[in-house]
Formats: sequence, structure tokens, C-alpha cells
Amino acid sequence: MTKISAAITAVGAYVPEFVMTNKMLEDLVDTNDEWITTRTGIKERRILKEEGAGTSYMAIKAAEELIKKRGIDPKEIDLVLVGTATPDTLVASTAAFVASEIGATNAFAFDLLAACSSFLFGMSTAAGFIESGKYKKVLLIGADKMSSIIDYEDRTTCIIFGDGAGAALFEPNEEGLGMQDEYLRSDGNGRSYLSMNGGGSVMPATEESVKNRQHYIFQEGKTVFKFAVSNMAEAAAQIMERNSLTHDDVDWLVPHQANKRIIDATANRMGLDHDRVMMNIQKYGNTTSATLPLLLNDYEKQLKKGDNLVFAAFGGGFTWGSIYLKWAYNSK
Repeated sequence: MTKISAAITAVGAYVPEFVMTNKMLEDLVDTNDEWITTRTGIKERRILKEEGAGTSYMAIKAAEELIKKRGIDPKEIDLVLVGTATPDTLVASTAAFVASEIGATNAFAFDLLAACSSFLFGMSTAAGFIESGKYKKVLLIGADKMSSIIDYEDRTTCIIFGDGAGAALFEPNEEGLGMQDEYLRSDGNGRSYLSMNGGGSVMPATEESVKNRQHYIFQEGKTVFKFAVSNMAEAAAQIMERNSLTHDDVDWLVPHQANKRIIDATANRMGLDHDRVMMNIQKYGNTTSATLPLLLNDYEKQLKKGDNLVFAAFGGGFTWGSIYLKWAYNSK
């Protein structure tokens, strides 16, 4: 019996039109373009400004682009997963709403939250459903409206994050392409260093919590940077070692776009030249759950069937890991 693997067969993306440059941030906090660029690699980020539009708005747009490019009927989709740290609401599923809006009426849907690792963990989840043999088309979307939880008086966070969405379709493959291996980890002690205290069950919204600005994301930058550098690089190295991959075998590193220095450290640990490292942080900043699919969409035309891709991510919680995937198609 031929082994079924889960392969990405299409991608799509959406970023808002409004561009927030580093120069604009100079008017909000004590910073400047040189300081931001040197420390993060970010030049600008996209911000969703449409009135009443949340994460689902961008997720729907990304999904619709994928559906159009792939030429599929949304009713063929079996499952819709939305990886996000900023759901439309805390109770109703964002994924369920997205599935209904795109016409995926035969799909079931749910949200997945692992901070910046949400899409990476979602890849593992999507693969499990495909490899079970019960499902043929799983739509995985990474989307976040980070501007909704950013304090634009806090320069440690407001310079980093942007809004966006990306989507990938997973389907069965019998050629040995698609998902090959995964190395996923978490450490709950990390939430002391990167989190949003207000709004959850521990600290429901009160007048005091709002006044104290506890409904915005915060991070201890140096601590998070240290953990991210070591763990992202180690996870990527683990995947390579477990699969006997040398730096010559890896065609592309697909790294979470948190900080250029973290990306560089991961690439250096893997022994990769920088022309084999996907990067768009300069355009979008850190879009949290959306960084990995946005990379795939931006680099899609450069990918070739059979290319070896190593994904790596690190997020709040802490969550981190790496995935080894063989690309399944040549872009038209």
C-alpha cells in the first residue's frame, strides 16, 4: 500500500493596503528608522484600517485568492483551520465564520492558537488529518490583526508587529512529497516573558485592567530574543540531523519573521547561504501566525517540485519547532 503524505498544493495571501513606515513610528515613540532597521530588519509593516474588520477579513481574502488560483470548488474543502493569536472574538470560532464566508459548507472548522508558531503547529495538524485517509483537502490559514493588541506607546512591541494573512491547501500525495518530519516543542514558563495579561479567564476585563494597559501584548525583549535564537536554530538543526540533511540538501529555509538577527542565526547554524533563506520581514514586520504562509506566497514562483524546505518558528508560550517538507508542484 502506497504511503500517503500531506503536500501543499496551493497558497494564497492578503496584506492590508495601509503601510506604516518606520518614519511614522518616529512620531509615536522614541525611535528612528536606523535603530529599528539595524535591530530588526523591518522597514515597514501593513495595518488593517477597514472599519469593523478583524482577523477573519484577512483570512477570507487569503483563502479566496488560494481558491481562485487553485481553481477548486470551496465545497470540496473538508476542514478549515485558522491559526491566530487575535481571533475575531474569544468565544465564537473565527475558522467557522471563515469557512462559511468562503463557501466551504461541507467543512468543519476550528481555531488553533500557538502564538507565532500557530501556522507551524497547524501544518502538523493538517498533515494528521490528511494522512488519516479520511480527508482530501485541508485549508490552513495563518492570520493575525496584531495592531488590535499593540500599544503604540510601547516601542518594544509597536515597531515589530504588522497585520496579514496567508493560506495553504494540503492534499494527499503518493510521490513521497509533502510533509516529511517535524520537531515541535513548548515551555509554558515562557508566558511570563511574552503574553497579554488582560482579557482572559485569569484577568477578565475591568476598568482597572484597561487603565493599566493590560490588554496589550508585552514582552521582555532580551529574554525572548535569547530563547528564540537558541531554540529556532536548535530545532532546525535537529530536523536536519534526524533526516541526514546537509546544508547542500536544503533548498530553502522558511523562517518565522520575528527579527532578522534571529533568522540569520538560524541560517548560520544550518550552514545556509542567505540566498536560500526566505525573507520579507522588511515589508511586513512580524505578522505572527501569517509569516510562514506569506513567505510561501511571496516565493512561490521560485519553488520547484521536489525542493527541500525547512520551516522554523518561535512564539509566545513559549512554542517553537521545525518542519521538513518537500515541495509538491511547479508554479505556473
